[in-house]
Amino acid sequence: MADAPLLTALHAGADRVDAVTVDGRTCSYEELLGAAGAVARRVAGAPAFAVRATASLETVAAVVGGLLAGVPVVPLAPDAGAAESEHILRDSGAQLVPVDFAERADFPAGAHSAEAAHIAGAAPIAEPGHSAEPAAAGTPYGDAALVLYTSGTTGPPKGVLISRAAVAADLDALAQAWQWTADDTLVHGLPLFHVHGLVLGVLGALRTGSRLVHTGRPTPQAYAAAGGSLYFGVPTVWHRVARDEVAARALAGARLLVSGSAPLPAPVFRDLRALTGHRPVERYGMTETLITVSARAAGERRPGAVGSALPGIATRIADPVDGVGELQVQGPTLFDGYLGRPEATAASYTADGWFRTGDIASVDPDGTHRIVGRASTDLIKSGGYRIGAGEVENALLGHPAVREAAVVGAPHPDLGQEIVAYVVADGVSAAELTDFVAAQLSVHKRPRTVRFLAELPRNAMGKPQKRLLPPV
Repeated sequence: MADAPLLTALHAGADRVDAVTVDGRTCSYEELLGAAGAVARRVAGAPAFAVRATASLETVAAVVGGLLAGVPVVPLAPDAGAAESEHILRDSGAQLVPVDFAERADFPAGAHSAEAAHIAGAAPIAEPGHSAEPAAAGTPYGDAALVLYTSGTTGPPKGVLISRAAVAADLDALAQAWQWTADDTLVHGLPLFHVHGLVLGVLGALRTGSRLVHTGRPTPQAYAAAGGSLYFGVPTVWHRVARDEVAARALAGARLLVSGSAPLPAPVFRDLRALTGHRPVERYGMTETLITVSARAAGERRPGAVGSALPGIATRIADPVDGVGELQVQGPTLFDGYLGRPEATAASYTADGWFRTGDIASVDPDGTHRIVGRASTDLIKSGGYRIGAGEVENALLGHPAVREAAVVGAPHPDLGQEIVAYVVADGVSAAELTDFVAAQLSVHKRPRTVRFLAELPRNAMGKPQKRLLPPV
């Protein structure tokens, strides 16, 4: 689609009165273009701008407006504290722009790129992979459409430059993999400042033409009431859905359930299959790479597996031991670098041009990928064995008393590392859990220490934050 705009459906000329619903508010394509046009007029000529990315039509209009004007958008988490917000705004050089969804600017329906009239002085719509002037000229943003900040697990958050070309390539590959079309109704309640909720969950709908229902909060009841055909969720969401039998059974009429942003525990996979009749699709990606690996709508879906590489994506396992090693990737969905950090960008690639994901994985003979975890926290080397934390976590979650589990390696004078499990559970002892894991897996994979917590620390996407776990 080199000659088409990024948001293909939005510029197709056909209106849809219920195109986008966010937290109970609904708009048509025409209304969205009008509100986005007002944003584009306001930000035209800026090097970049930031928006407080609440779950709202205002956020959708802001991102679309940035794409229309060819100005990179910096989404800020609505609950970001003062220090985090100040860092992102200072690092990106962006100013927060308020958005009034009731404000309108005329936009010629069906026009795009060179055919488009200026929006009251704004820049023309940018083509995939080509930022409109003046945003690209003489700025550090290049062809970026979005500047998404990482979670900062290894230091202050870094700005990840995502181009239109990368977004278009990824959404088209996912549409093919998931058989995602304009006939779908996409439902999710994910944050609009991450790849999952924003790129896939908003821009994906505006590219494929599927109706979008953002539930505001991703509660089981809201998902059940939405009547969608395609659902996006993180493992925390799917765990809560699986625990609500009425809500889970209401999803039986859907076409596809997709899980991402963290590994889906095998027990949750099995519960969803039993209650909804669906085997969830799991996929894998990062902010820097977008989605690179996924199970297919028409293919096999297995617990603990994230499918095969998407079209155009190449993967390899570096320095494998027993088939397990760091996953490295190449392809058109990769980022253009870290904003203002050329050294960090260079360090993220190998000498022969492969992106280092930092994730430990294996690939089955049929091309199915399995993610073991992060190299820094999830690959445990104990007594000469290499043990994936996720395998032990899944075993623990198989115990009926365990609601949550996180496993790490801690220094041990004899073993090198010992397996430590943090669990949220009732009515079970540490010894019982250790014996349970030893019976399910190899004995050397049993936790040697079990800590009970009221809850696991998690980020906005529901990922356990292992660096925030209390010391052993």
